[in-house]
Formats: sequence, structure tokens, C-alpha cells
Amino acid sequence: MTLIRTFEDSDWPAVWNILAPIFRAGDTYGFAPDIAEEEARRAWIEGPDVTFVAEDEAGVIHGSYYLKPNWPGPGSHVCNCGYVVDPVAQGKGVASSMCQHSQEEGVRRGFRAMQYNFVVSTNEGAIRLWQKLGFEVVGTLPEAFQHPTHGYVDAYVMHKKLVS
Repeated sequence: MTLIRTFEDSDWPAVWNILAPIFRAGDTYGFAPDIAEEEARRAWIEGPDVTFVAEDEAGVIHGSYYLKPNWPGPGSHVCNCGYVVDPVAQGKGVASSMCQHSQEEGVRRGFRAMQYNFVVSTNEGAIRLWQKLGFEVVGTLPEAFQHPTHGYVDAYVMHKKLVS
């Protein structure tokens, strides 16, 4: 069972322990692999409207996501999220739980749709999950991501309408 709750300052070390190796790998996020911890905190915690953590029954944090408007002004009815899952918890439903929670939270906050702006095409597990949860690839950005082992690969824009 995954409990999802609002991020608290005391959660940062656990969240950073998940973010750091993912960002350092440089194969799924557009953040610089050598991003400083302070910059990562600004991007993941301080920039978004809200950040959540996913923890198990023992209170161990296994994932995190943020939620924010995709764009200000006339585009602010569409939200954007970013998700990370600790590798030890992958395949255990954490990402699915966070994605479902983010959609409910998005609706609760008045968003009409959710959009992922830059899903790296080699991140096949995430793409499969997002599609299973109702997201569609609505655009392809040719060779938009420089993958550390695959070279230049496409990135997708994925979208889901949250309310009719």
C-alpha cells in the first residue's frame, strides 16, 4: 500500500537520495547530470505549486512527484507533473499510484488537463504506464534529447484531458 502525502522539509534528504542518481544517469530527465543539490531542490520543491512523496507503511519514501501549471496565463488550466521512483520500488505500483493521485489532485485544483512536455522515447516503461493510464502521445520532438548511450533520441509530448 502506498501512502501519498504532501512533501515536508524533513523529507528532502530521502527525496534527494532518489533524485540524485536519476538525474546523474542523464537518461530520463532534461536536468544537467551534474545538477547541484540546491538547484534540484529549487526545481523539484520550490518551483512547483506542490510536491508530494509516496511512502510505504513503514514511512519509507519510495517516490515523489510535483504538480504545477504547464504554462501561466491562458495555459494555466493544464497542469504538468514530474515523477521519480526509487529503483528498489520500481514495479511495485508506486508510479501508478502517484500518477493516479496527481490526476485527482489536478482535478481538485481546477486543472482541465495534464501534459508531460518531454518524455524521453527510450523511457519505455514510463511511456507504457502513462498510456495505460490514459495519456496519448500528441507530439514528437525529433532527436530532442541527447541520451548518454543511445545518442540523440526523440522526446514525446503526452496529454490527457482530466475533465470534459
